[in-house]
Amino acid sequence: MNLFSIAWKSIKQRALTSTLTSLSVSLGVMLMVAILVLNGVISRQFRQTGSGYDLIVGPAGSATDLVLSTIYRMAPPIENLPWRYYEELKADSRIAHAIPFTFGDTTEVGNFPIIGTTIEYFTIDYMPGRKFGLTSGDWNTNTWEAVIGSHVAKENGWKVGSQFKLVHAGVNDHVHDEKFTVTGILGKTNTPNDRTVFVNLGGFFALAGHEKPVNEAIEGEAQFFGEPLEQVRTKYAKELQMIDELTIKEGPHAGHYHGPVPDFQKEVTSILVKMAAPDNRQTVAQARARELSSEMRAGLKTQAVNPVMVMEMLVTNLVGNIKLVLLVLTWLIIIISGIGIFVSIYNSMSERRKEIAIMRALGADRSQILLIIMCESVLLCFLGGLVGMLLGHIMVFIAAPIIESRAQLLIEPWAYDFYEVYIIPGMIALAIIVGFIPAMSAYRTNVSEHLNS
Repeated sequence: MNLFSIAWKSIKQRALTSTLTSLSVSLGVMLMVAILVLNGVISRQFRQTGSGYDLIVGPAGSATDLVLSTIYRMAPPIENLPWRYYEELKADSRIAHAIPFTFGDTTEVGNFPIIGTTIEYFTIDYMPGRKFGLTSGDWNTNTWEAVIGSHVAKENGWKVGSQFKLVHAGVNDHVHDEKFTVTGILGKTNTPNDRTVFVNLGGFFALAGHEKPVNEAIEGEAQFFGEPLEQVRTKYAKELQMIDELTIKEGPHAGHYHGPVPDFQKEVTSILVKMAAPDNRQTVAQARARELSSEMRAGLKTQAVNPVMVMEMLVTNLVGNIKLVLLVLTWLIIIISGIGIFVSIYNSMSERRKEIAIMRALGADRSQILLIIMCESVLLCFLGGLVGMLLGHIMVFIAAPIIESRAQLLIEPWAYDFYEVYIIPGMIALAIIVGFIPAMSAYRTNVSEHLNS
């Protein structure tokens, strides 16, 4: 019979005490696994989701809010930019792709975020080396068409051909009359795209209430570009005349339903930018991105932020510090559990002196007795660690849909973290440390004294 078999029989003799002691280790390991996995998944999602773009351009304000709203759809938009600004930015020779984003509305069913954009958005990798793909259908190339994320399709039971309405931004009880038809379903990406509905940009602008009021649009553009009001009116004289004639003929709201919305009444919420990189020289693209960002900061009206840098800073300064605090607390719990194992084994020594003396009399030497006690400690920590890892992943599995519904973050239920490989070796090391003193106590047992007692 080997040493571990003898140690296991001893543990079974004290089943209740051993189970409770090992369970305390399991609970500490469970918390550690849950913290490692959830932090790892969330950190990777934040760091990687926006990495397909060099810059996000939006109104001046909080860079973090701009990234959270545009990439993660977790914050309200800061403000809007004139369509003319988007067109001028797109014409910049330093830029390869400038993709407009308009958002604020949600689906009537499921309350999923709506993004109005162009087909160009799906041509850029959503993460390095990972491209968008469709599990069914085709892209939304016509006015009243939409492509939906995999999670939206699953939750709402939508498929190609399904129709839906939009709830107007900020107005919970106002549902647009127009219907969009699902033409495609995106493959799973494990990013916020999975829970987003992408509608044709032309259709987004065609919705009642999405065009900016005429006078407000003219005055806003004049103020944004620092131009005289009359100059802007002259620029759009033809469109203004058409709106006036239509208003006189058919009423104050008729102009919206006839033809495309004039450009001066359009706005974009943010713009995703991919810099031009001659011969794929990323250093050139990065230099151009820094240059463009500096120009916008100097203008004071817009900002261009690197989404990866913003989220790296947030993850490091906020999520990283929280993770560190939680891991320290978890290690303290595990250490306290280790002390519990030490106390349990050490207290059992007084009851086991005669048993140990008999083993010695039957031929077991001191080193074998020491190793048996050490094996008990190792088995308790090892089993506690295994059970804790299993419970930790079950905890993540349970927490995933809760986090998804409350924080709009998609968590892979059976995700794992690389650092988990160190947990079991760590438990064994802890077992050796806490088991050493009881083992030495057993090692020094006086055979003749306890055989005669």
